[in-house]
Amino acid sequence: MLRAAFAFLVAGFLAACATTPPAPPAAVSDLAPTGKLRAVINYGNPILAKKDPASGQPAGVSVDLARELARRLGVEAELVTVTSAGQSVETLAAGRVDVGFFAIDPARAKTTAYTAPYVLIEGAYLVRNDSSIRANEEVDREGIRVAVGAKSAYDLYLSRELRKAKIERAPTSPAVVDYFLANKLDVAAGVKQQLEMDAKRVPGLRLLPGRFMVINQAMGMTTGRPAGAQYLTAFVEEMKVSGFVAEALKRHGVEGAVVAPPGPAR
Repeated sequence: MLRAAFAFLVAGFLAACATTPPAPPAAVSDLAPTGKLRAVINYGNPILAKKDPASGQPAGVSVDLARELARRLGVEAELVTVTSAGQSVETLAAGRVDVGFFAIDPARAKTTAYTAPYVLIEGAYLVRNDSSIRANEEVDREGIRVAVGAKSAYDLYLSRELRKAKIERAPTSPAVVDYFLANKLDVAAGVKQQLEMDAKRVPGLRLLPGRFMVINQAMGMTTGRPAGAQYLTAFVEEMKVSGFVAEALKRHGVEGAVVAPPGPAR
């Protein structure tokens, strides 16, 4: 009985998605001014996107969201791939794309209109096994050098928070651990899941317990387009509440991220 009821609810949800009313023309104009939804996809965050090894095409939670948004707008999705968060921000700011997927940070608010977050991602520290550093609170000390991905959320956050440790910047977030090793730095900072994979790849490394920050990962678009921003905000909220984001995380085997709670009413 319960199984039948669940199946009925799922069928009802799918039917509702299939009959979603067209987006307001002003929202379509704001979000797809060229007739396509141009979305920047950042391969530098493996939780959200990666290149499918079989097809060579982008895959992941952010890709699914971009394609679903394009479907609802009634336009084609055009995916522009980059390898770092900094490139994502620059690509949007230069007008080469219409939407993207960004960690919310006040330093980016001048050029990016954010939705509420759709997933929460932990930031962690990694050190060598023989390091004397045992806790996150011990990182900010004189003489400690910390590797981060240039212009990433971690870079922006730690540039404000660290008072004594020195930040050194790798070209991209996926390159942080190799940069940390090559330059004999003390700490690597980044996406917890990425650092866990690197710790398995390279012997002699360990993560510090817990996390030093939580990243609020949101969708964003160019500022000054209110109809598009309103529609994008409502879209993200529906994607969370409907289970779309949760199913995408599960489908892509993502660990280390959780669906963000509902955003504030607007």
